[in-house]
Amino acid sequence: MSKILVTGGRGFIGTNLTNELRRRGHDVVTCDIIHGEDPQHIRADVSSFWQMEQIFKKHSFEFVYHLAAEYGRWNGEDHFSNLWQTNVVGTKNILRLQEEYGFKHIFFSSCEVYGDYDGIMSEDVMERIPIVQMNDYAISKWAGEMQVLNSALMFNTETVRVRPLNCYGPHEYYSSYRGVIPIFVYRALHDVPYTVYEGHKRIFDYVDDTVRTVANIVDNFIPGEVYNVGGKEEWIVDIKFLSDLVLKTLGKSDKIVEYKPSEPFTTRIKQVDFTKIRRDLDHAPQWPIEKGIVSYVEWMKKVYNFN
Repeated sequence: MSKILVTGGRGFIGTNLTNELRRRGHDVVTCDIIHGEDPQHIRADVSSFWQMEQIFKKHSFEFVYHLAAEYGRWNGEDHFSNLWQTNVVGTKNILRLQEEYGFKHIFFSSCEVYGDYDGIMSEDVMERIPIVQMNDYAISKWAGEMQVLNSALMFNTETVRVRPLNCYGPHEYYSSYRGVIPIFVYRALHDVPYTVYEGHKRIFDYVDDTVRTVANIVDNFIPGEVYNVGGKEEWIVDIKFLSDLVLKTLGKSDKIVEYKPSEPFTTRIKQVDFTKIRRDLDHAPQWPIEKGIVSYVEWMKKVYNFN
């Protein structure tokens, strides 16, 4: 079993990934900007090289899953200095430490890097077609990927990049900056109005499926690879279908929903290819959206005292 650091380990995906890695017997240390009761958790900000360096002086890691990031398009607009410090300077700090300590690195990017591209999103799109990222969050994640590639070229560091797509599930608490699923579920629970942009389609990935797949990287680490991480290609759904599913699960009508034809500055349809993760990482999603929404609604009801 391996000793592993998960940055952003108290966040949504980080919490679930840590649980999955520990379930498999790995020795996992987490770091995050918030405190935690876990004795294997360290409070540290990835944008501070000194704070991160202290962790590596005390521990020897075989793998680092680098998840720590400021998330989301509008969060990146409203808190852009935090976003660039964490997502870009923070990633550079991890890479500098990787150059010194030689650990294997799994860098969490995002399928937002595909920007305005409206075709099938295979991992090599950026190598073939000029892409325009449409917000600071997407730009920062693409900058992180370029930093990773540059470090590998200059210092022979070994990194696998992953691009998660619309992950949702337990431990994703509500915020107006979160994804569409926690916003729909939380607001429907509380009878707070929300907007549905019709004509937009997405593939969603329940977090248990996400972390099961990315945890497999430890067992088949291929330096330089990049993977889209999502559900199944055929699981693409319209955002109105998603809203209707949430309302049906909660027994609510759509009187709180405002329908609009299209959301500006976002890709209308995200069609993503998952061939590579099926091939290399035994990606076999078990949670279609109809099953995942029921589970997530039950979790939301519990944590917000609706039971």
